[in-house]
Amino acid sequence: MSAYPGSCSSCQRDGEGHGAGELCCVHAASGVRETVEEMDFQRGIWAAALDGDTDRVRRFIAKGTDPNQPDRFGYTALHYSSRNGNILVCSLLLDSGADSNAQTHGGSTPLHRAAYCGHIKVVQLLLDHGADPARMDSDGRTALHKAAEGGHRELCHLFFHQKAELLEIQDCRGLRAADLAPSGVTDLFPAHFAV
Repeated sequence: MSAYPGSCSSCQRDGEGHGAGELCCVHAASGVRETVEEMDFQRGIWAAALDGDTDRVRRFIAKGTDPNQPDRFGYTALHYSSRNGNILVCSLLLDSGADSNAQTHGGSTPLHRAAYCGHIKVVQLLLDHGADPARMDSDGRTALHKAAEGGHRELCHLFFHQKAELLEIQDCRGLRAADLAPSGVTDLFPAHFAV
């Protein structure tokens, strides 16, 4: 027990006692704590997009929030809504000027995110708004690589028909999209085009 009410004994040993009624900032009871960056995220357009909250995203846009504003990792609201497959939020963001080819610090685009998660309607929407299926991330992977990695047959066929030369693109490790198919998945690409 501390010699001073409201202070902690470990701070007393360090010579940093607290006055009566003051809480110890170092040894306060643990609870939920968020960093400033986490609070900014939760209060920003990114969390609204991640949650699929179309009304909240619309309010951010109406207040002048740039839909291309990245979070500290370089993700835009469109990255988050694409990952979650929220077609309404994606459409709203794109119609409000969101860049379908925006890249994170690691080079990931909204198309990469939607393709990996298998969201075919979002992928088609992004392609209709100019998303480049040949754009590579920092690992040298295209959206086709991501779709193959996720085992998404329909998306692989969509990308193949969109741009057949995607099949030949090798990532930084020399792997083509067909090399990334999960084991046991053999029909991601038309048989006569599989590499």
